[in-house]
Amino acid sequence: MNFITTLFFCVLPLFYAPFQGCYSAATPPGDHTSSVVLPVTGNVYPTGYYHATLSIGNPPKSYFLDIDTGSDLTWLQCDAPCTKCTPAPHKPYKPNKELVECMDPLCESVHWPETHQCQSPKEQCDYTVQYADDGSSIGVLVKDSFSLQYINGTVAKSILAFGCGYNQEVPASMNPPYTDGILGLGLGKASILHQLRELGVTRSVVGHCLSAKGGGYLFFGDQLVPSSGVVWTPMSTTEIEKHYSLGTAELFLGGKTTRMKGLPIVFDSGSTYTYFSGEAYKALYSMLMNDMKGKKVYITNEDKSLPVCWKGSKPFKSIYDVKNLFEPIILKFKKSKFQLNPESYLIISKNGNACFGILNGSEVGLENINVIGDISFQDKIIIYDNEKQQIGWTPANCNRLPNMDDDDDDDGDGEPDSASLCKPYGSNLGILPPYCTAN
Repeated sequence: MNFITTLFFCVLPLFYAPFQGCYSAATPPGDHTSSVVLPVTGNVYPTGYYHATLSIGNPPKSYFLDIDTGSDLTWLQCDAPCTKCTPAPHKPYKPNKELVECMDPLCESVHWPETHQCQSPKEQCDYTVQYADDGSSIGVLVKDSFSLQYINGTVAKSILAFGCGYNQEVPASMNPPYTDGILGLGLGKASILHQLRELGVTRSVVGHCLSAKGGGYLFFGDQLVPSSGVVWTPMSTTEIEKHYSLGTAELFLGGKTTRMKGLPIVFDSGSTYTYFSGEAYKALYSMLMNDMKGKKVYITNEDKSLPVCWKGSKPFKSIYDVKNLFEPIILKFKKSKFQLNPESYLIISKNGNACFGILNGSEVGLENINVIGDISFQDKIIIYDNEKQQIGWTPANCNRLPNMDDDDDDDGDGEPDSASLCKPYGSNLGILPPYCTAN
């Protein structure tokens, strides 16, 4: 879980010879109104995260980055050399010759809210990032080329700043191999999303569609935002700084209130599960247990996947074997609601038990903050629109890209037509099997 990131400024010795020279100018970015789309791989269980594949460097190399809207800093494991690098899908990134200097505003953003001090203007920008799940990265900010493909197939090469992480810790609960790093998509200036907007590559809009079957897609820009059917809620700028906060909500189980009101809600794709604050979690758990009485499922301690699991008379094969026994969980905001159907808060473990994918956030130091994670995002498009300061969601088939032009859906079945998909998406960007074949 990557929510509530804490970054510390620390003066570290220069870990290799100083960078020299200048990097060549980036390929001119494309139309500001264009969107970039990236394939996504992963699942809530058993992997525990979703990652995007990014091409970085010159020549470009592929890296798997954990998608994290709960933090700003993007970083890669980096051979600078490595003090401690963890098992990962690819060899550590070899840094190029451009450092971010200590006086750079991006460096100041990385160290917010700590006091940012530089011994000299040309000093490197060191960082330490600590996550709530005890993961961490220590490194230095560098710049290099990112190759990003627009939905029309063209590629923009942009010089972006990110962390060159040479000392990493991972949570004890995770199993290797891990991702190559973190893709930070939060609200700070160091975020890749903010940098792309400043360069004119895309608008400051990011969305993800995570499939419950595994996989999905991530996009920057607003071309893949559905034209209708999206429930929008204003971003809260007062609740929780630099995180995607939706303000406060009241918590319901089915049609019954838990009497928990004024709960600060944050969306965080870096969190595998959903976390409610201690009091809200206990109220929900109590109501849920009462609701399950007489339904022929039983609490079991044989499964260590999650703290609370139920078993039936025989192992459950899928969530559809058990979902009709559970009520939806609803978060009601002032003008909208976010509904978690049973498939948005339960997993079926390898033992065939139904396990509760909502955890007590107070036990991991989240205090009164309530974090909505990947389990509750599955099979929905979630849109973080920083241009309009709003967050939206709508059910979606995340196993395939949406049609950009709803008018091309001539058969009225709500599914994209092959001819229209062939035109805007071409090779389908390698995300899924092609929608169309050559005539």
